[in-house]
Amino acid sequence: MLRIAIDGPGGTGKSTIAKAIASRFGIEYIDTGAMYRSIALKSVREGVNPDDVDAVEEMLSRTTIDFADNHVYLDGEDVGGLIRTNEISMAASNISKLPVVRAKVDAVSKHIASIKSVVMEGRDICTEVLPDAEVKIFMTADPKIRAQRRYDQLVEAGKPADFDEIYADIQQRDYQDSHRDYHPLRQAEDAVFLDTSHMTIEENIEAIERIVKESQDNVEIQNTDN
Repeated sequence: MLRIAIDGPGGTGKSTIAKAIASRFGIEYIDTGAMYRSIALKSVREGVNPDDVDAVEEMLSRTTIDFADNHVYLDGEDVGGLIRTNEISMAASNISKLPVVRAKVDAVSKHIASIKSVVMEGRDICTEVLPDAEVKIFMTADPKIRAQRRYDQLVEAGKPADFDEIYADIQQRDYQDSHRDYHPLRQAEDAVFLDTSHMTIEENIEAIERIVKESQDNVEIQNTDN
Protein backbone atom coordinates (compact mmCIF):
# COMPACT_ATOMS: atom_id res chain seq x y z
CA MET A 1 0.00 0.00 0.00
CA LEU A 2 1.25 3.44 -0.95
CA ARG A 3 -0.86 6.34 0.22
CA ILE A 4 0.32 9.82 -0.73
CA ALA A 5 -1.48 12.60 1.15
CA ILE A 6 -1.21 16.19 -0.07
CA ASP A 7 -2.63 19.16 1.84
CA GLY A 8 -2.54 22.86 1.11
CA PRO A 9 -4.57 25.98 0.32
CA GLY A 10 -6.56 26.44 -2.87
CA GLY A 11 -4.85 27.42 -6.09
CA THR A 12 -1.54 25.67 -5.46
CA GLY A 13 -2.03 23.19 -8.26
CA LYS A 14 -2.62 20.22 -5.96
CA SER A 15 -5.11 18.58 -8.31
CA THR A 16 -2.89 18.85 -11.39
CA ILE A 17 0.16 17.59 -9.53
CA ALA A 18 -1.70 14.79 -7.74
CA LYS A 19 -3.08 13.51 -11.04
CA ALA A 20 0.41 13.43 -12.55
CA ILE A 21 1.90 11.69 -9.51
CA ALA A 22 -0.88 9.09 -9.55
CA SER A 23 -0.21 8.41 -13.20
CA ARG A 24 3.54 8.06 -12.75
CA PHE A 25 3.20 5.65 -9.82
CA GLY A 26 0.25 3.81 -11.34
CA ILE A 27 -2.15 4.41 -8.45
CA GLU A 28 -5.60 5.96 -7.99
CA TYR A 29 -6.10 9.73 -7.77
CA ILE A 30 -8.80 10.90 -5.34
CA ASP A 31 -9.77 14.58 -5.43
CA THR A 32 -11.49 15.27 -2.10
CA GLY A 33 -11.80 18.92 -3.03
CA ALA A 34 -13.98 17.88 -5.95
CA MET A 35 -16.26 16.09 -3.50
CA TYR A 36 -16.75 19.25 -1.47
CA ARG A 37 -17.19 21.31 -4.61
CA SER A 38 -19.78 18.85 -5.92
CA ILE A 39 -21.74 19.10 -2.69
CA ALA A 40 -21.45 22.88 -2.88
CA LEU A 41 -22.68 22.85 -6.47
CA LYS A 42 -25.73 20.87 -5.46
CA SER A 43 -26.43 23.20 -2.55
CA VAL A 44 -26.23 26.24 -4.85
CA ARG A 45 -28.47 24.61 -7.44
CA GLU A 46 -31.10 23.73 -4.82
CA GLY A 47 -30.75 26.91 -2.79
CA VAL A 48 -29.75 25.03 0.34
CA ASN A 49 -28.44 27.38 3.04
CA PRO A 50 -25.19 25.99 4.55
CA ASP A 51 -26.30 27.43 7.90
CA ASP A 52 -29.33 25.12 7.83
CA VAL A 53 -27.70 21.87 8.99
CA ASP A 54 -30.94 19.89 8.78
CA ALA A 55 -31.42 20.93 5.15
CA VAL A 56 -27.80 20.02 4.35
CA GLU A 57 -28.20 16.61 5.99
CA GLU A 58 -31.35 15.96 3.98
CA MET A 59 -29.55 16.93 0.79
CA LEU A 60 -26.61 14.65 1.61
CA SER A 61 -28.94 11.72 2.23
CA ARG A 62 -29.82 11.73 -1.48
CA THR A 63 -26.38 12.62 -2.82
CA THR A 64 -23.88 10.26 -4.43
CA ILE A 65 -20.34 11.12 -5.47
CA ASP A 66 -18.06 8.85 -7.47
CA PHE A 67 -14.85 8.95 -9.48
CA ALA A 68 -14.04 7.27 -12.78
CA ASP A 69 -11.18 7.97 -15.21
CA ASN A 70 -10.30 11.26 -13.46
CA HIS A 71 -13.90 12.48 -13.70
CA VAL A 72 -16.10 13.32 -10.73
CA TYR A 73 -19.77 12.36 -10.88
CA LEU A 74 -22.48 14.01 -8.78
CA ASP A 75 -25.61 11.87 -8.74
CA GLY A 76 -24.41 10.30 -11.98
CA GLU A 77 -23.62 13.64 -13.71
CA ASP A 78 -20.09 14.53 -14.76
CA VAL A 79 -19.63 17.92 -13.05
CA GLY A 80 -15.89 18.36 -13.53
CA GLY A 81 -16.42 21.39 -15.75
CA LEU A 82 -18.90 23.06 -13.40
CA ILE A 83 -17.17 23.04 -10.02
CA ARG A 84 -14.11 25.21 -10.66
CA THR A 85 -15.74 28.65 -10.64
CA ASN A 86 -15.06 31.25 -7.94
CA GLU A 87 -18.69 31.01 -6.82
CA ILE A 88 -18.44 27.28 -6.21
CA SER A 89 -15.01 27.66 -4.60
CA MET A 90 -16.43 30.01 -1.98
CA ALA A 91 -19.54 27.87 -1.52
CA ALA A 92 -17.32 24.81 -1.00
CA SER A 93 -15.25 26.64 1.60
CA ASN A 94 -18.43 27.56 3.47
CA ILE A 95 -20.20 24.21 3.35
CA SER A 96 -17.04 22.19 4.08
CA LYS A 97 -16.98 23.73 7.55
CA LEU A 98 -19.96 21.57 8.52
CA PRO A 99 -19.01 18.37 10.39
CA VAL A 100 -21.78 16.42 8.64
CA VAL A 101 -20.32 17.31 5.23
CA ARG A 102 -16.76 16.50 6.23
CA ALA A 103 -17.88 13.25 7.82
CA LYS A 104 -19.46 12.11 4.55
CA VAL A 105 -16.42 12.99 2.44
CA ASP A 106 -14.00 11.56 5.03
CA ALA A 107 -15.87 8.25 5.18
CA VAL A 108 -15.78 7.82 1.41
CA SER A 109 -12.11 8.84 1.25
CA LYS A 110 -11.00 6.53 4.05
CA HIS A 111 -12.83 3.59 2.53
CA ILE A 112 -11.14 4.05 -0.84
CA ALA A 113 -7.71 4.41 0.77
CA SER A 114 -8.27 1.25 2.83
CA ILE A 115 -8.55 -0.96 -0.23
CA LYS A 116 -6.09 0.53 -2.73
CA SER A 117 -3.02 2.70 -3.13
CA VAL A 118 -3.98 6.34 -3.66
CA VAL A 119 -2.86 9.90 -4.12
CA MET A 120 -5.29 12.04 -2.16
CA GLU A 121 -5.28 15.83 -1.88
CA GLY A 122 -7.31 18.36 0.05
CA ARG A 123 -7.20 20.47 3.20
CA ASP A 124 -7.08 17.88 6.01
CA ILE A 125 -5.84 14.68 4.39
CA CYS A 126 -2.55 14.49 6.30
CA THR A 127 -4.04 15.62 9.60
CA GLU A 128 -7.42 13.87 9.71
CA VAL A 129 -8.29 11.63 6.78
CA LEU A 130 -5.03 9.69 6.30
CA PRO A 131 -2.88 10.47 9.36
CA ASP A 132 -0.98 7.21 8.81
CA ALA A 133 -0.23 7.82 5.12
CA GLU A 134 3.18 6.64 3.95
CA VAL A 135 3.91 10.06 2.39
CA LYS A 136 2.60 13.42 3.61
CA ILE A 137 3.16 16.73 1.83
CA PHE A 138 2.01 20.27 2.61
CA MET A 139 1.98 22.21 -0.67
CA THR A 140 1.63 25.98 -0.72
CA ALA A 141 2.42 29.08 -2.78
CA ASP A 142 2.26 32.85 -2.39
CA PRO A 143 -1.40 34.05 -2.61
CA LYS A 144 -0.63 36.59 -5.34
CA ILE A 145 1.08 33.94 -7.44
CA ARG A 146 -1.89 31.62 -6.96
CA ALA A 147 -4.23 34.43 -8.02
CA GLN A 148 -2.14 35.14 -11.11
CA ARG A 149 -2.16 31.47 -12.08
CA ARG A 150 -5.95 31.33 -11.77
CA TYR A 151 -6.32 34.60 -13.71
CA ASP A 152 -4.13 33.26 -16.52
CA GLN A 153 -6.14 30.02 -16.66
CA LEU A 154 -9.42 31.89 -17.03
CA VAL A 155 -8.06 34.27 -19.68
CA GLU A 156 -6.60 31.36 -21.64
CA ALA A 157 -9.98 29.64 -21.50
CA GLY A 158 -11.66 32.78 -22.81
CA LYS A 159 -13.57 33.38 -19.58
CA PRO A 160 -14.03 36.74 -17.82
CA ALA A 161 -11.43 37.35 -15.11
CA ASP A 162 -10.63 40.10 -12.62
CA PHE A 163 -7.29 39.71 -10.82
CA ASP A 164 -8.23 41.79 -7.78
CA GLU A 165 -11.43 39.80 -7.30
CA ILE A 166 -9.61 36.48 -7.65
CA TYR A 167 -6.90 37.60 -5.20
CA ALA A 168 -9.49 38.73 -2.65
CA ASP A 169 -11.37 35.43 -2.99
CA ILE A 170 -8.17 33.44 -2.40
CA GLN A 171 -7.32 35.45 0.71
CA GLN A 172 -10.81 35.01 2.09
CA ARG A 173 -10.85 31.30 1.32
CA ASP A 174 -7.44 30.82 2.96
CA TYR A 175 -8.70 32.53 6.11
CA GLN A 176 -11.89 30.49 6.20
CA ASP A 177 -10.06 27.21 5.62
CA SER A 178 -7.47 27.84 8.34
CA HIS A 179 -9.88 29.27 10.95
CA ARG A 180 -12.82 26.89 10.76
CA ASP A 181 -13.58 24.99 13.95
CA TYR A 182 -13.74 21.53 12.39
CA HIS A 183 -10.58 20.14 10.76
CA PRO A 184 -8.94 23.49 9.85
CA LEU A 185 -6.20 23.67 7.23
CA ARG A 186 -2.81 23.22 8.92
CA GLN A 187 0.47 21.49 8.21
CA ALA A 188 0.85 18.09 9.84
CA GLU A 189 3.98 17.87 11.98
CA ASP A 190 5.41 15.03 9.87
CA ALA A 191 4.44 16.48 6.48
CA VAL A 192 7.10 17.71 4.06
CA PHE A 193 6.71 21.45 3.36
CA LEU A 194 6.79 22.32 -0.34
CA ASP A 195 6.57 25.92 -1.58
CA THR A 196 5.69 25.90 -5.28
CA SER A 197 5.65 29.67 -5.80
CA HIS A 198 8.55 29.63 -8.23
CA MET A 199 8.32 26.08 -9.51
CA THR A 200 7.02 24.88 -12.84
CA ILE A 201 4.53 22.02 -12.90
CA GLU A 202 7.25 19.59 -13.98
CA GLU A 203 9.61 20.79 -11.24
CA ASN A 204 6.80 20.31 -8.73
CA ILE A 205 6.11 16.79 -9.94
CA GLU A 206 9.80 15.89 -9.84
CA ALA A 207 10.10 17.24 -6.28
CA ILE A 208 7.22 15.07 -5.08
CA GLU A 209 8.60 12.05 -6.95
CA ARG A 210 11.86 12.48 -5.02
CA ILE A 211 9.95 12.76 -1.72
CA VAL A 212 7.99 9.57 -2.46
CA LYS A 213 11.06 7.60 -3.58
CA GLU A 214 13.06 8.75 -0.55
CA SER A 215 10.20 7.62 1.67
CA GLN A 216 10.10 4.21 -0.03
CA ASP A 217 13.88 3.88 0.28
CA ASN A 218 13.66 4.63 4.01
CA VAL A 219 11.00 1.96 4.45
CA GLU A 220 13.17 -0.58 2.60
CA ILE A 221 16.15 0.29 4.84
CA GLN A 222 14.04 -0.08 7.98
CA ASN A 223 12.69 -3.43 6.79
CA THR A 224 16.24 -4.63 6.09
CA ASP A 225 17.38 -3.52 9.56
CA ASN A 226 14.49 -5.41 11.13
